[in-house]
This record gives sequence, structure tokens and C-alpha cells, in this order.
Amino acid sequence: MVTSASVLFVCLGNICRSPLAEAAFRDAAGRAGLAVQVDSAGTGGWHIGEAPDPRACAVAAEHGIDITGFRGRQIERTDFTRFSHIFALDHANLTDLRRIAPADTSARLALLLDIVPGRAGQSVADPYYGGPEDFAQTWNEVARAAEMLVTHLAG
Repeated sequence: MVTSASVLFVCLGNICRSPLAEAAFRDAAGRAGLAVQVDSAGTGGWHIGEAPDPRACAVAAEHGIDITGFRGRQIERTDFTRFSHIFALDHANLTDLRRIAPADTSARLALLLDIVPGRAGQSVADPYYGGPEDFAQTWNEVARAAEMLVTHLAG
């Protein structure tokens, strides 16, 4: 197995986009034989300890991935030195991450879709107020980013 970086995915509540990004990346990294530490978190604390949104669980299950054991957590100060890469799922979360990052942060902060050709500067679609088709779109976006990230880290 190739040893690589550590990656944290961050959205607002850590029940939709960031757990899906974590799941997609874990799957892609596993298939590529990339040993990597990975987690997800939210900038807000509303869903600490909660399972992902049932619709997120359903779309992950459609791809053979069980995320029902994931639990929401809020980003912590130590995450900025524990992870080498912290990917925000949208601009507001990236702004929040930059605002709360301690001066000694060693993590590289970026938007997740910055790694996808033609998608730099774009946010991952937030499916929270949508239906299954919105969760499918979010899955497609994070899965594509996960594949690109694995390629980048393995290279």
C-alpha cells in the first residue's frame, strides 16, 4: 500500500456533503491501494453525534457504501495540524475555515472541486433541501473529486 496524506472534508452540518465526500474518497483510496487518514466534519455543531441524513445514507448505499455508522462532528482546532489537506465543500465553509484556522495551521485549505478539471472555484451542490436527485448529483460531484484527489495524492 502507498502511504499518503491525511484528508478532512468539511461542510456546514456534517450530515450530507462531507460524509458523502469522505465515503467516496475512502472507497476510491481503497481501490487504489492508497493508505490515507480521512474524516469529515462540519463548521457548525448542530448535528454532533448524529448519523448522516437518511438520503445521504441511501445514495451511498446505492454505490455499495454503508455510512450509517458515521457520526457528525464539528471541526476542532487540532484538525488544522492533524490533517494535511482540509477540503471545504463550498465557499462559505472555506471562508469559515480560513477565519478559524490557528496561526500554526499546517493543513492546506481548498475547495474540494478545485481538484476537478473545469470545476475550480465551484461549490459542491448542497442537497439538503432537495430530493434523491439532488443527493445523486452531490454524490457524482464528490465521487469525481475523490477520483481526482486519489490520482493527485498517489502521483
